[in-house]
Amino acid sequence: MAHKSPTQLSDAEPLLLASGSPRRREILAHLGVPTVVTAVDVDESALPDESAEGYLIRVVAAKLAEASRAFVKLAGARGDTLQGVNIASASGAVLVADTSVIDEGTILGKPSGDADAERMIARLAGRTHEVWTRFAIGAPEAPARSLHEETVKTRVTFRPLTAARVKAYVASGEGTDKAGAYAIQGRGAGLVERIEGSYSNVVGLPACEVIVALERLGLWP
Repeated sequence: MAHKSPTQLSDAEPLLLASGSPRRREILAHLGVPTVVTAVDVDESALPDESAEGYLIRVVAAKLAEASRAFVKLAGARGDTLQGVNIASASGAVLVADTSVIDEGTILGKPSGDADAERMIARLAGRTHEVWTRFAIGAPEAPARSLHEETVKTRVTFRPLTAARVKAYVASGEGTDKAGAYAIQGRGAGLVERIEGSYSNVVGLPACEVIVALERLGLWP
């Protein structure tokens, strides 16, 4: 298959966001990036003894490959449209990402239940951890062709928390489907004493770094 040259993003040729995260979609919308969305399903389980860096590289590569297959399938099965956009002829770009909370080299994923969430929040209380988001921009073709890959890291410090405060936050349900069991853009902001680095990176997508990458690829003015 001949490779398409990247073209500047527009309503006719939008960024194809392969993610089920509403937070990533909102960040791109605030930036004014024309976007259409579909979710991709990959196994995000960490392998035994896998490093945080290795995990993110592997999972994001898997998401990019699956995104390529998903969009090609959508273009054929739906007769060519996704959210009103002609996917078959679009040649903007594909964006995938994965966000992990890292504490002393340990990946804290989504909690398995309230007890697991309480354990995670209590572990982070009064200490500094890191949030890593790796994103990849690929050409919308099969097999996926990576145009840019990058991991952005932000240091997050939680204030000291009592057991009652931990339990109350977990009971809110806000962190049920979030890495590290918290959401900095919601009630979880009350747990955070300070951050060093990109705030949007902690939410789920490093806005500045994504825009810089799109500019360098000639996809964004």
